[in-house]
Amino acid sequence: MNWTTWESRFRRFLDEEADPPADPVHDRAHTERVVRMARRLARAEGANLAVVIPAAWLHDCAQAPKDTPGRRTASAEAARRATVFLEETDYPTEHLDAIGHAIEAHSFSAGVAPRTLEARVVQDADRLDALGAVGIARCFAVGGALGHALYDPDEPLPRERTPDDDQFAVDHFFEKLLSLAGQMQTGTGHAIAEERTAFMRDYLDQFEREVSGDTPAPEERLTNHDQRLTK
Repeated sequence: MNWTTWESRFRRFLDEEADPPADPVHDRAHTERVVRMARRLARAEGANLAVVIPAAWLHDCAQAPKDTPGRRTASAEAARRATVFLEETDYPTEHLDAIGHAIEAHSFSAGVAPRTLEARVVQDADRLDALGAVGIARCFAVGGALGHALYDPDEPLPRERTPDDDQFAVDHFFEKLLSLAGQMQTGTGHAIAEERTAFMRDYLDQFEREVSGDTPAPEERLTNHDQRLTK
C-alpha cells in the first residue's frame, strides 16, 4: 500500500468534500493527531493498517455540533460518505466494511460497540486526543465556544455538587474525561490514557489551588524545591 499517495487523496477529500469543523477542536489538526496515534496503536497491537489509516483520516468527514440531534448519527453518515469515496477511488473493496464500521464505532455519542481490533484502535486513538495536555486545551476551547463559564465560583471543582458541563467547562473532566481511561479498548491505549489522565488530575489539583488563592508565592516554591533536592 502506497500510503503517500492514499493519504494525499484522503487530505484532498477532506479539503473538498468533508463537512467543515463543527467546533474548534474537530479540525484538521485533530484528525492528523488521531491518524498518528492510530498508526502507533495499530503497530503496537497488530491491527491492519489498510483499515485503520483510512478510518482515522475519514472518521470526522461528517460532523454535527455538540449537543445537537445530529451528533449521534454523524459517525454513521461519515462511514457512508467515506465508503462512497473509497469505492470511487478504487480502494481495495475487501476493507470497506471494516473501515465503515471503525468510523461508525469511533464516536462516543453514537454508542456503537467496536467489533474488530481495527475499530478498537481507531476509537482509542480518537478518545486519547481528549486526554492529557491537548485534552485540557480542547475541553476549554469547546467550553468557550459554547459560552460556558470556566467553573462554579461557589465550588470550583464538583467535589460535593453534581457536575454540570452544560454550565461549567471544568465539569467536563468529571462528567466524561476522567473516566475515559477505563473505557480504552486496547492495552496500549489504556497505558497511554492512564498517563495522560494522571497529568490531568495534577492539573486539576493546581487549578483548584489557584482559584482558591492557595498557591505558594514564588519564593515559597523555590524553598520547597530546594528542600526536595536536599532530601
